[in-house]
Amino acid sequence: MARPVVGITTYVEAAQWGHWQLDAALIPYMYVQAIERAGAMPLLVPPVEGGVEETLDALDGLLLSGGADLDPDVYGAEEHPATNGTRPARDRAELALLEGALARDLPVLAVCRGSQILNVALGGDLVQHLPEVLGDERHREVPGTFSDHGVRIEAGSRLAGIVGEHVPVKSSHHQGFGRVGEGLRPVAWADDGTLEGLEDPARRFALGVLWHPEAGKDARLFAALVAEARRYREERGR
Repeated sequence: MARPVVGITTYVEAAQWGHWQLDAALIPYMYVQAIERAGAMPLLVPPVEGGVEETLDALDGLLLSGGADLDPDVYGAEEHPATNGTRPARDRAELALLEGALARDLPVLAVCRGSQILNVALGGDLVQHLPEVLGDERHREVPGTFSDHGVRIEAGSRLAGIVGEHVPVKSSHHQGFGRVGEGLRPVAWADDGTLEGLEDPARRFALGVLWHPEAGKDARLFAALVAEARRYREERGR
């Protein structure tokens, strides 16, 4: 039986290999390894506007990856001084891709920035600089290094059914969820009370987490995504 195909969103950055230095569509390899180890075929999806239906026709699941801050214009806010590195073209491409995926009820796992895309796509907004709210940088103590903390997950939620009600996680974010999008249910909180996870109970599999499961040893979220992608594929007769 053919493996399910899970798309992983990528971003365009300047990259260097050998004698070459060019813009490249890339993603940390940890995402690819996580999907492959869970039993699926990873397919990298560049941030291209257009071609949404053709892309989704090839997929059985979607992993929205992390990355730079969202352009606050997409959720109707003024830019905070700490918001930086925005990629409006990537925002537009991923919002269109996610809209199409949700319309098909394609299984979706959204990680860090990806979970913010999920929230914004359903009408939510973001806190642009959590340290102003929390008074510290505990969710990204050192840029380029993951911070460790605990997360409490609501009993009875889909997320708790996958990873349990308490889990240690790795984070690297300075933004968070503000207004929660329509249909999304808050289900996970950091030790400091920061909302860390959302899910849509009306969909077959639509989960968003602010932490980075690909950076840790717990592969259960990826296993759950791939299992649902396999069922999706079988239902389509592929």
